[in-house]
Amino acid sequence: MNWPHDPDGEEGSEGMRKYGMAILAKKLDEEEDFPLSFEEFAAEYGNDPIRINYRTVVPAREILEGVDVEEVEDIVAFHQAVGKAMREGGFWDYHPVGANPERKSA
Repeated sequence: MNWPHDPDGEEGSEGMRKYGMAILAKKLDEEEDFPLSFEEFAAEYGNDPIRINYRTVVPAREILEGVDVEEVEDIVAFHQAVGKAMREGGFWDYHPVGANPERKSA
C-alpha cells in the first residue's frame, strides 16, 4: 500500500519504531482535542499507517472502525476505547502470563 508517509519515519513514529496506540495518541493534544469525535479523528487520520508489530502495518481506519463509542471526553477514555477496539480486532500482540493467562488486560 502507498502510505501518506513512512510508518517508521519522522512523521510516523518520530524517527524510531513505535507501535499501535502510541502512534494514535501522539496525534492528540490533551488540552485542545477533547471531547474527541472518533468520526472526525478517523476522517483526518484514517489513512495514516499504524505499525502493529515488526512486520504488520495497517491504516488507522482499520483500528478505528472497531471503536464502539462516538466520542470520548479525555485521553484516558481514548486509550480505553482504542485499546478495546485493538483487542477485539486482533491488533493486540500482548500475551499475558500469570494466574489467568486467558485474561488480556492492557
